[in-house]
Amino acid sequence: MQHIKINADTSAEILTEIKDAIGGTIQETWGEHKLIINNLVAKGYVKFIPFDYGVSLLHYDIKFFEEVELEIKATEFNPIRFIYNLQDGFKHKFGVDNSMKNIEQFQSVIFTNKTNGSNSLIFPKDSKIEINIIHIVRAKFLKKRTSNIASLNDKLYEVFVDTDHEHRFFHHGRLNLKMADFVNAIKKIKSKGMLRLLKIEAKVYEILTLHIQQHNLVNQGVPLPTSLIKRELKIVRQLGKKITENPAKNYSLNQLSKASGLSQVKLQDGFKFLFNRTVTEYIRHIRLETSRELIKTTDLNISQIVYSIGFTSRSYFSKIFKEKYGITPYEYKKQVYIPVAV
Repeated sequence: MQHIKINADTSAEILTEIKDAIGGTIQETWGEHKLIINNLVAKGYVKFIPFDYGVSLLHYDIKFFEEVELEIKATEFNPIRFIYNLQDGFKHKFGVDNSMKNIEQFQSVIFTNKTNGSNSLIFPKDSKIEINIIHIVRAKFLKKRTSNIASLNDKLYEVFVDTDHEHRFFHHGRLNLKMADFVNAIKKIKSKGMLRLLKIEAKVYEILTLHIQQHNLVNQGVPLPTSLIKRELKIVRQLGKKITENPAKNYSLNQLSKASGLSQVKLQDGFKFLFNRTVTEYIRHIRLETSRELIKTTDLNISQIVYSIGFTSRSYFSKIFKEKYGITPYEYKKQVYIPVAV
């Protein structure tokens, strides 16, 4: 096993200490620091991006060719770590405890430690590791004017205000496929410079919000849909993407059930869990969101838009559009219309 000790005082130093242990080169572009490794130990990269108020992002996309233990010492730099795992599983353990927690694909973890404690992330040999880690340095984050931590549940509130690092905390999250979409969206950002960093920062805060929301659900005892396994939830997620990409298609619960191989009950459970809507509600929601975008960005009239998104009745469309957005499609078009200068 390759044992890497991390005694970093900043997120940036983590890259340097990994580099010193197993090699690689660090590149910096527009505030993004990227450790690239291609040797007998590992192939891939670890990326670090700092933001204001003690928030930073670490993203691992790497394959280790031998088992690796990353032992992270809780120095004065002892952030709350919000971790989301996109690929193969890995393990976590506290230095004071030999028991390990398995972190499976699409699971999340929130943890921090007492000062001078340690955490270990154990990555298996020949596995694809892709994890998204948000660091929150509490003393800095609490100075952020919009950080209303009083609205957090009691457990997370206690973690955020523990700026002296007197307590250890670990939350083993549950399956969350929605978070994968937000993490993958970061990788698709093509902008450069300040615009790129602003877009990434916005996604980081959205992911952080999902971590907190999920912790709230677990804290409240909201159960997972026991009728579906992970493979089936992934099928439901793909169906949701297909509907988003082609909202005009004539979908039905029966047709989606046959196409996916899932029962109608499982489909409904899956859509409610992943999208907080029934199948029919989700299809209608996507069509209305698409219609709003078409009104704003095209010269199509309302009737053309109605039929282009799969509705057959303009009056019905106008009714549900107003119910959802509080304004008729025609009124919305007048609001967003900008005449072209001649």
